[in-house]
Amino acid sequence: GDSIVVVRSPSVFTPEGAKALRDVVARIEALDAVDGVTWLDNAPPLNIFGLAEPILPKGAASPRRFDVAREKAVNHPLVVGQLLSPDAATVLLLVAYDWAMVRDEADVTDAVLEAARGAAAGHPDVPLDFALTGPVPLRLEWVRNRDANERLFQFMAYGLILALSAVLFRGLSVVAVTAAAPALGVFWTLGVIRAVGLDDNPFSHVILPVLLSLVGFADSVHMMVDIRRGLAAGHDPREASRLALATVGVACFLTMITTGIGMASLSLARHEVVRDFGWSCVIGVFVTWIAVLAILPTACATPWAHILARGAGREVIGGQLPKVARAIDFTLRHARVTSALAIGLLGGLALVSTRLEPDDRKANILPPGSPAQQALDHLDSALGGLDVCAVDIQWTGDPPPDEVADVVSAIDGVLRAEPLLGHPLSICRLIDALPGEGPARERMDLLELLPPPLKTSLYDPGARTARVTFRVPDRGTVVCKPTFERVDAALRGIEEAHPAFTLSLSGEPIFRWRDLYQVVTDLARSLGTAALEILVVMVVAFRSLRLGLVAIVPNMLPLAASAAFMVFTGQSLDIVTVCALTICLGIAVDDTIHFLSRYRFELD
Repeated sequence: GDSIVVVRSPSVFTPEGAKALRDVVARIEALDAVDGVTWLDNAPPLNIFGLAEPILPKGAASPRRFDVAREKAVNHPLVVGQLLSPDAATVLLLVAYDWAMVRDEADVTDAVLEAARGAAAGHPDVPLDFALTGPVPLRLEWVRNRDANERLFQFMAYGLILALSAVLFRGLSVVAVTAAAPALGVFWTLGVIRAVGLDDNPFSHVILPVLLSLVGFADSVHMMVDIRRGLAAGHDPREASRLALATVGVACFLTMITTGIGMASLSLARHEVVRDFGWSCVIGVFVTWIAVLAILPTACATPWAHILARGAGREVIGGQLPKVARAIDFTLRHARVTSALAIGLLGGLALVSTRLEPDDRKANILPPGSPAQQALDHLDSALGGLDVCAVDIQWTGDPPPDEVADVVSAIDGVLRAEPLLGHPLSICRLIDALPGEGPARERMDLLELLPPPLKTSLYDPGARTARVTFRVPDRGTVVCKPTFERVDAALRGIEEAHPAFTLSLSGEPIFRWRDLYQVVTDLARSLGTAALEILVVMVVAFRSLRLGLVAIVPNMLPLAASAAFMVFTGQSLDIVTVCALTICLGIAVDDTIHFLSRYRFELD
């Protein structure tokens, strides 16, 4: 279904409950945007005559007949775990939409729930609870969450710039000039990435504004401090701006290059979302650098810029530095010990960080506690999960049908042995549900009695394919990984026993398990490559291998500390986390370059 209405009720198999559910379905199907609803009443028939056999009794059926129907339903392989929970208290209504009649998103979300609740209101004696999930509602929830985050984090970025400027410089003019450049950099970047088609990306809406505000603000503060120092020394505004560009401008250029390299490393990932985010960051870093170097010196070169010098040398941070002089002096007196401790700490934290494991969940894209997430959690517990995976079977030659049945039965056994996986569905399960006795391998001819679409979805001898489906809960890659590995190893054993057959796993959770691990591995590798490239750039820029090597510890220590913190707090490594670590490297390198640039200037 495009959407899934999750109906919870203890009265499904009662005369009143059946009537209420049919009214709910009729009301939903009456909506212009709804093309049809698949549920218990139109489940595929499973009898040797192919006759329609409603799961819920119709008419004036007795309670006894409903009890019998309930017993049959929970043993029906096409119903239990597919349209009905094993306790018969949760029913799924699979809704398909007529997209030509859809005018706005409310037609495929709110209208469906309102129709269901309106029909349920006519049956006050029947407890019915509704939730909406499935591909369409989850996508719309993600889009709404993304749009809300875009506004929230843009305001946070601009507010952060203003707040930090006010704390650092206090003067209104200084605050306005210092904050304007990075704020315009963020604003211009969002326009550029929208113009080039990179705006449909969750990271660009959440991470990018704050990242650029931090990077741009760091350069803006360094530039402003240097200009104010020049003004306080008696230079005219144009000369003070020129001197600042000559000193700090070089450092800003290097920070742009190195941060761009770090962000560009994301473009090496296999995941399209991460690649697009990497290019958005590269564009953003370049545009923000232009904003800082164009806006701030220009504003400071005006004749009235002398007022910016008021309070120079009495900034909040500068005024507090003498208080930490003792600690600085201590590290300078014990430089070897301090260096050894820092290097040892880096090594220890890096070793701890190797325990991080890649993870991903569908619920990660949803706001915590949202109706869509609650529906997902309920499906996990009631039906074994929303996601349906499959073991795809292909063969060469013309093996006898009984060998196909043996392979399918072996796969059934593997899946049933895994408590995390739910409700395997295969041709063997369908044959076992048909009248008669004997193993499935001896009754394969009964498949000809099934409806052709049903049979070919699980077994197509003409195409030499078959499949076994099963449900997977949204527990995340870390939890599911051992199960998938055991299943995959067992499938390899079945292949060895039946050389003509090729078995493979498919489905979104399988992709997250196998490919996401590779994506995160690629990102981690690209992070290491970026660190090496940044080292080379710093060695070339400062013309000193020693300074480049010295910079490794302060640049990599924040990454190792962040990763170790995640291990200690039980967090996992996902795509967002790797992006955050890349940003961490970029900010650390910026600070290092500004420090080393000023160090070389003062040394000269």
